Amino acid sequence: MKLIASNKHAARNFFLEDAIEAGIALKGTEIKSVRAGKTSIQDAYVRIKDNEAFIINMHISPYAHGNRQNHDETRERKLLLHKREIARMGGKIAKENYTVIPTKVYLKDGLCKIEIALAKGKKLHDKRRTLKEKDMKRQMEKAMSYKNQ
Repeated sequence: MKLIASNKHAARNFFLEDAIEAGIALKGTEIKSVRAGKTSIQDAYVRIKDNEAFIINMHISPYAHGNRQNHDETRERKLLLHKREIARMGGKIAKENYTVIPTKVYLKDGLCKIEIALAKGKKLHDKRRTLKEKDMKRQMEKAMSYKNQ
């Protein structure tokens, strides 16, 4: 598995619940750009339309050696998921006010895969609490390492 891109802001801005691996329907020049590592998922999100999942605002740079039929950089791309996964996500989005965001893009067995997660947005006080907990954990580990020396 070769990691291509990750969404580092996802864990800071959202409570991440369920992670699902999905395939992406890409064109020829898009997969070449992904293999070259020229992709970004920072502003991307998933929308469900007509029982199909699409990733929106995923940026894949144009292939350097492509011709005039190169792909659009931020076009909607279809995600390859099972119907029951799409239905479960759609239900949570509608009823429980979740959103679906991508967390990683990677190559697995020569195929481009994306990890998407159900997420709920964090409020400012939640972000402060997680930073405080992270800082406390770091201090405790530091104290334990000094004690063991």
